[in-house]
Amino acid sequence: MRSKGVGLFLVLAGLLLLNLAFAGTASPIMAESSAKDEASGQPLPSLQQLVDEARPGDTVMLNEEKYAGPVVISKRLTIEGGKTAILYNSTSEAAIRIEAPGVIVRGVNILQENAGEETAAVLVHADRAVLEELRIKTAGFGIMLRDANQVLLQSNEISWLRTENEADAKMGQKGNGIDLYNSHDNRIEQNTIAGMRDGIYLENSNRQKIENNRLYGSRYGIHCMYVKDTQIVNNLGEFNVTGAMIMGVREARVADNSFAKQSQNVNSQGILLFDVQNSVIERNLVEGNRVGLYIELSKDNQVIENSIVRNFIGIQFKQAEGNKIQDNDFVANVIEAEATDSRDNELAGNYWDSATGLDMDNDGISDIPYKINPFYQELIAKTPAFQLFFQSPGMTFLNGMYTDHQERWTTDSAPKMKLTSAMLPVQAEDIQAVSDPVISDQTLILIIASMLLATAVITILYSGVSKS
Repeated sequence: MRSKGVGLFLVLAGLLLLNLAFAGTASPIMAESSAKDEASGQPLPSLQQLVDEARPGDTVMLNEEKYAGPVVISKRLTIEGGKTAILYNSTSEAAIRIEAPGVIVRGVNILQENAGEETAAVLVHADRAVLEELRIKTAGFGIMLRDANQVLLQSNEISWLRTENEADAKMGQKGNGIDLYNSHDNRIEQNTIAGMRDGIYLENSNRQKIENNRLYGSRYGIHCMYVKDTQIVNNLGEFNVTGAMIMGVREARVADNSFAKQSQNVNSQGILLFDVQNSVIERNLVEGNRVGLYIELSKDNQVIENSIVRNFIGIQFKQAEGNKIQDNDFVANVIEAEATDSRDNELAGNYWDSATGLDMDNDGISDIPYKINPFYQELIAKTPAFQLFFQSPGMTFLNGMYTDHQERWTTDSAPKMKLTSAMLPVQAEDIQAVSDPVISDQTLILIIASMLLATAVITILYSGVSKS
């Protein structure tokens, strides 16, 4: 009897630790709203009425705390909310619909409670709008641009609206944070987007500048479809399924971004290039993803000076050709590179932490090429359980014995001897420590919890067997 009590205690302790291990993500902010003032029970003042009374070029100051939407702005106005005014909209229309060029909306909190098909909190159908310092909670899309050019979206916060009685919505039921279609020459800067389907979505929209945005907990942090000549610079994406999904893109520049911790889905990548041509991917930090950089059906791109760190697969090619992979740092990736049906990709001048080089002339470049041994990759593809033996002495020995079909191995013709990137989260002299297995606090808790649960099960089974 006492053994069973001990077993139950261990079960509870293990479950508690598992709960702690998976805790830590911020809970969605609950929202409750009404078209009436809660204190007086009177209807909220109409923002549409204020807009209708204003003349073109006027500035409308929102002095009340709460307003009722929706509102259509069909003349050039500036709406100033002072960061305190709240616009409530319980209809399935957009809370704010902009139909005139040159409209400015600044400092308004928007609560979009209902969503029809592709309903946005803010819908822009005109050029040269400015949306700045908006705080949007939406049951649909955040900001949507349709045939809208030269628009500035700056310093906005967009997140999924969750009510107290609503269960977590599936990703496909959500809208995108910022969504552009057939809209060109826009600037999307310093926005924070969390918990949406895609953070920023672009389709048939060229010459965008997407800079200094923060994207969390979405399907794709940045999603580009059929886009040309677009700059994606200095953005941060974490805990998305994929950091940046770049598809059907020409002449883009993806630079100085950080895409990390995309690893909880089997299809997770830091940066994915699909049907991308003549683009530059440079100086990005891609860390802790299932696949750091995935390149498929893409050609004639330059992938240079990126830091690809602690991913399960560092870089993966599929039917990719003619790409230049140069001056990148590959550190602490389980599988450094993988290629399928790919040819004429030039790998040279990259740093590989597991490479053994020989530099006779002290020029910083190894005199012997680095051939990436596919033994471990092929082994776990057939038998995933062998992942448990990663970096074990036996696996290292077998890896060294495998020399079959070396002409097919992914090869860096002139690997670097030392790290050069300043973007790595560690210094070059600490690289050996980074290459060694690292157990995070969460992983340690998971291990302890698993051991407790296993001990509990054994104790209960043993006590049952002893009693019988």
